[in-house]
Amino acid sequence: MTEKKVLVYGSLNLDHVYSVDHFAGPGETIPARDMKVSCGGKGLNQAVAFAKAGAQTYLAGKTGSGGDLLRDTCREYGVHTDYLKSCSEPGGHAVIQVDAQGQNSIIIFGGTNRMQTEEEISRVLEQFDGGDFLILQNEINNLPYLIQRAHERGMEIVLNPSPWEESLRSCGLEQVSWLILNEVEAFQMTGEQEPEAVLDQFRRMYPDMKIVLTLGEDGSMCQSSGLCLSAPCVRTRAVDTTAAGDTFTGYFFAEILRGRTEEQALRTASQVAAITVSRRGAAAAIPYLREVLDEQERN
Repeated sequence: MTEKKVLVYGSLNLDHVYSVDHFAGPGETIPARDMKVSCGGKGLNQAVAFAKAGAQTYLAGKTGSGGDLLRDTCREYGVHTDYLKSCSEPGGHAVIQVDAQGQNSIIIFGGTNRMQTEEEISRVLEQFDGGDFLILQNEINNLPYLIQRAHERGMEIVLNPSPWEESLRSCGLEQVSWLILNEVEAFQMTGEQEPEAVLDQFRRMYPDMKIVLTLGEDGSMCQSSGLCLSAPCVRTRAVDTTAAGDTFTGYFFAEILRGRTEEQALRTASQVAAITVSRRGAAAAIPYLREVLDEQERN
C-alpha cells in the first residue's frame, strides 16, 4: 500500500524570542535577559514535528524576507519544500516573550502567510490523493476554500483552530475529519469549561468529527467513534512551552498514520510534548522519533 502523505498548509514565521522575568504589562518597559531569532509559525512547527516523527511531510505556504532561512530549516529536519512560494512582501513574524516559568506570550504578524490564493491552493492539492492528511491552522487565509477542495479530493482534514476566531464557524467545519485544540480554544468554541461538557457539545454540533482536546497539566482526551479516551500529562520541568501544542499535533497524527490506536497516540504525543517543553526554542526543540523510542526503552 502506498504510504499516505502529510500536507501541512500553514504559516512560516521568523520568531523573535525574548527571555524575560515576567510579561510586560500595560505601560511597562522591561529588560530582556536574552534575544534569539529562530524559525517558527504553527505550520512550520507542525510540519517539523510530523517529519521528525517519521511521516512523509510536505509544507505549503508563502515566505517573504528571511525565506531562505525558513526553507533551509525545513529541509534540515526532513520537510519537503516543493510547495513553498517566495514573495517580495514582508514575511510572517512573531514577537515572543518567555518568562522565568517557561510560559509564553506571543504577538503574530501574518505578512505573506495571509496571501494564499485559490489558484495556488488548487495546484498544490492536485498533487495529493484521497486518504492523504491535510493539516490546517488559523494563521493563513482562505481556509474555507482549502477545506472545501480537500474534502472534494477525499483528504483526511485536520484543523487546529488556533488562534480561534468566530469566522472559523463558516469554514465548512462539518467537512473536517479531526479537530485538535486546547482548553482555551474549546471554551471559545463551545462556551463550556469542563472537558466532558466540551466533548458532549462537539458531539452534538459535529457528530462525525473526531476531537482531540489537550488540557495542559490535566493531560489530554480523544473522542472518536462514540468512545472517549484520556491520557495523563507527562511531568517535566518546563523551560519553554512555545511549540508544545504543535509537537503534540505532529506526533499524535504521525502515530495514527502508523496505525496506532488513539490511546497509544495520546500517550506518545504527551511524552514527546514533555520533552519539547524541557528545551528552549520551537522547531529545534522538537525531538526526533529515535530519541522518543530511546526514552521509552529506558522507562
